[in-house]
Amino acid sequence: MADVENRIARLEARFAIQDVMYRYAECVDLARFGELGELFRHGSIYAAGEEPMRGAETVRRFYAATNKVHADGTLRTRHLASNPIIEIEPGCARATARSYFVVLQATDAVPLQPIVAGRYHDRFHVVDGAWSFAERVVLVDQIGNMKDHLSFDLARDPIPRVGD
Repeated sequence: MADVENRIARLEARFAIQDVMYRYAECVDLARFGELGELFRHGSIYAAGEEPMRGAETVRRFYAATNKVHADGTLRTRHLASNPIIEIEPGCARATARSYFVVLQATDAVPLQPIVAGRYHDRFHVVDGAWSFAERVVLVDQIGNMKDHLSFDLARDPIPRVGD
């Protein structure tokens, strides 16, 4: 019976972790930066080689300052995450995940196209009974035309620091 309960707990954990991963994409696409920040209330996010941004308010400010919100109130993007490989530690309180992402965008100035692709390396933990990000590392592998997405050039500029 304990084996069945463990399998159920691991399956529930997997679904909850995927939900957190997909909420990230939805929050970014819809420019819901406050909700996005909350996903990192007990964690950090950063691009490989950069300093981590920790906590809800820091993450919210960064995304609000660096993402171009269009007239419809969104980024006019679709962040697609795929191929999640989720490894749940015994006890079901910590996990890691690796996945791919591609961001599509279409604006008045840019036709529908992929603008960036890469990988996420994530760590998750349970806080107050719910799964949340402990850490998200963004590894950018390919960059396309991002002129209508960010306030800086991801291919050339350092990632700006927004006051903590």
